This record gives sequence, structure tokens and C-alpha cells, in this order.
Amino acid sequence: MFSVASCLCALSLLSFTVAAPAVSSVTAAAHRTSSSAHTSTASPSVASKSSSATEPTATVRFASTDPNSPLWSLDSGTPAAIREGLGAPILGPTNPSLEQENPDLLAPPTTDSGSVSNAKWPFALSHNRLQTGGWARQENIDVLPIATSMASVNMRLEAGAIRELHWHKTSEWAYVLSGSTQVTSVDSEGRNFLATVGPGDLWFFPPGIPHSLQATNDSAEGSEFLLIFDDGAFSEDSTFLLTDWLAHVPYEVIQKNFHANTDAFSHIPATELYIFPGPVPDPKATPPQSPQGQVPNSYAFALSQVNATKLAGGSVKVVDSTTFPVSTTIAAAEVTVEPGAMRELQWHPTMDEWSFFLEGQGRVTIFASQSNARTFNYQAGDIGFVPTAMGHYVENTGNTTLKYLEIFNADRFQDISLNQWLALTPPELVKAHLGLSDETIASLSKTKPTVVGPA
Repeated sequence: MFSVASCLCALSLLSFTVAAPAVSSVTAAAHRTSSSAHTSTASPSVASKSSSATEPTATVRFASTDPNSPLWSLDSGTPAAIREGLGAPILGPTNPSLEQENPDLLAPPTTDSGSVSNAKWPFALSHNRLQTGGWARQENIDVLPIATSMASVNMRLEAGAIRELHWHKTSEWAYVLSGSTQVTSVDSEGRNFLATVGPGDLWFFPPGIPHSLQATNDSAEGSEFLLIFDDGAFSEDSTFLLTDWLAHVPYEVIQKNFHANTDAFSHIPATELYIFPGPVPDPKATPPQSPQGQVPNSYAFALSQVNATKLAGGSVKVVDSTTFPVSTTIAAAEVTVEPGAMRELQWHPTMDEWSFFLEGQGRVTIFASQSNARTFNYQAGDIGFVPTAMGHYVENTGNTTLKYLEIFNADRFQDISLNQWLALTPPELVKAHLGLSDETIASLSKTKPTVVGPA
């Protein structure tokens, strides 16, 4: 249930104009004694001038309309644990670079309250596994305990380098950050697949389906990509690898299985390869001809070729099983937010949101019910997480375009817009909660704004 305070605070972010309603003597008294409220209260004579406003039924003070923006940025300002007379300067050791990146942790907005688990993890803090030909670093519940439903790996392959043939218990969804990657697979029916996936494009492999990844030489640097797994406890170090398996099968069993001669499998690596150098793949390569044919639904999706939906404050591309049929456990949106704009106040009814920030700077306040709310700041390379049904927004706090991914553990993208919900609720009911005028209610959007432009 939303309180008057939390709803009014949320609406102030959307720059709604709230008319001053008439208030009871109890409300006025509480309003006058609140240090964070206005210095004056509405009187009946003032309220009578705005006949379209309705007196709130709850006898509580109004939420503060004081600004709660970050107190400094990456480019300017001095971090200090002080806001509106609260707090004090730090006298002990400090970490200025981290404090500069996280103003809303050191000096939280006054609207933050209670406790919300940490919802930020920079990949820069993940341990990196270095290999000949590339590297991999991961995020899971070991480092971000709140993210129980999804984990991620950031992987880099030099041109020709191979992430060896392997499979997982979980599905694997990928977003290519740079360069191109050639992916191969065979499904349980013996149907095979091969595709080259470029920047901004996706691939998806269902649980248990074997596959390989190899960087092309489209870029001299090879490729880099983001992998998402639908289990927060997933570890990249516990995948099923071809070389690791065969190194632990008796040699005579291998010979018997393949009807091979004595020396045919005598050069199997004694330990896993994981990532290793290889010849640059032919960009025009095709899979071996299979008697069973090729997989009926492609494991790759050219998201880079999809036209973004332009919005007042940015753009969005949505991809889920309706457009990428094989992706039945992961849905996603690629979102841009212009300076001064925001991804609207919203929540996702049945799925968690795992996010990855690609460009720019932003902040997110997570509302966890029962007056619990906390604000986090994000930069490129950071991971965010919002549990199912928790209200939130994503605000661009920088001077350049904010671009990020919203990723969900579901087959369909769904969200609930606060703006649309209020617009499609009987006006008198909305007035009773928030004291809005007819003019303000009429300005609410009956379609989802998704990304709201600057005020």
C-alpha cells in the first residue's frame, strides 16, 4: 500500500503540479511542526479558490518538496557526509574516488528510509580469470547477494580465441559489447546451428544445449560480450567442459565409445582449456550438414537491426520470446535516457530486474514497501538489481546519454507504469489519496511514457 508521503514524493519526480488542498486542524498542526514540510499551511480560504482539489482523507503531514538531487557528481563537488544540516565531515580515512561515484550512499536523499540490501556491483571489483587468448570475470550471489535469480559473466576473446565447447545447467543469454563472435551449437534432436553475432546483437542457448564461442577478426581486438544466466548462484567456473570431461573418462572407454584406434584420442588435454587461442574462423562458415537439419528457431537475434521506439526522453528496444522465440527464460530492454530525463516510476509485477549500465551516469531509488527505500548511483560497467514488484526509476544524472540494459528472468517483458495506473483509476479515488487537481489528473498519461523527458 502506498502512503501519502511516498506517493507525493514519487509524483514530484515526474514534475506533477500538486494543488494545495484544504486540510484539517490536525493535518495543519502536524504540517506546521514538521521540520521538512513547508513553513505555511493551506487555509480554507485558499482551498476555496481551487474547487477542483479534494481534501485528503488521511490526517498526516505533506511530504517534503525540498530537492533531493545528488550533492556532487563525477565532475564537480566535494564529497561530504552532510545533507540539510544532518551528518558531519569525515575525520578518518576516506576513499575519494568511490565517494565521488556514490553521492547518494554517503549523503542519502531525505526520502531514503529503512533498509534495502545493496543493489550495486561494479564489474571492476570482480576477480578476473586471465587465460591465453582472453579473460572472464563474473558476478553472482557471492558478491551481490540480493541478485538471487540472475548472474553474469563479462568475457573477452582475442581474434580467433575460443571459449571451448561446453554446456550449462542454466540458459545463457548474451549481449555483444564489441567485435563479433561466431557461435555454434547442436540441439537434442541433432540439429545444428552456426551464426556470427555482432555488436548490440544477442544469442541464447537453452539449458543443457552444448555450444562454443569464438572471436572473429572483424575487429583486430576480437570480441567482448556480456553473458546472463538465470540463476544467481551460477558460477562460470563450474560449467561442463568438453576437455575436462574427456580428461576424466578412462581411455579405453573413449576408444570404445568412438570405435577409435589406439592413437586416435591420444592428444586429449589433461586439464580444461576454457579459453585458448585458435585459428580465426571463416566469416562465411556454415555448419556441417546434418541429416536432421538445422535448429528451427535461431539461437541468435540481430537486436542492433531493430528500430528503437523513440520516446520523449530517450528510446527503448524490447526483445523477448514474442520476437526472439527461443529465449524463453530471459527478456530484455535496451534503454536510452537523455540528460535530464528518466525511466519512469514503475515496477515489474512477476520478475526481477538485472541491469547493466553501458554508457553515462544514473541513479535508482528502490522502494521495498513498509517505508523502506534506498538510492544507488551507477556508472558504465556497473550492475544493478531490483527484486520483483519493488518500485523504482532510473534517472540520468549526467550530461551525456545514459544507456543501459534491463534484463528479466521471464519469457515476456512486463512493467506497470505509475503514471498510467493513476490516469486509468477513477479521478475521485486519485484525488482522495493525493489531493490532485482536475488539471493535474487530466495531464496524466493513459499510455506508458516509459522514458519521461526533462521537466
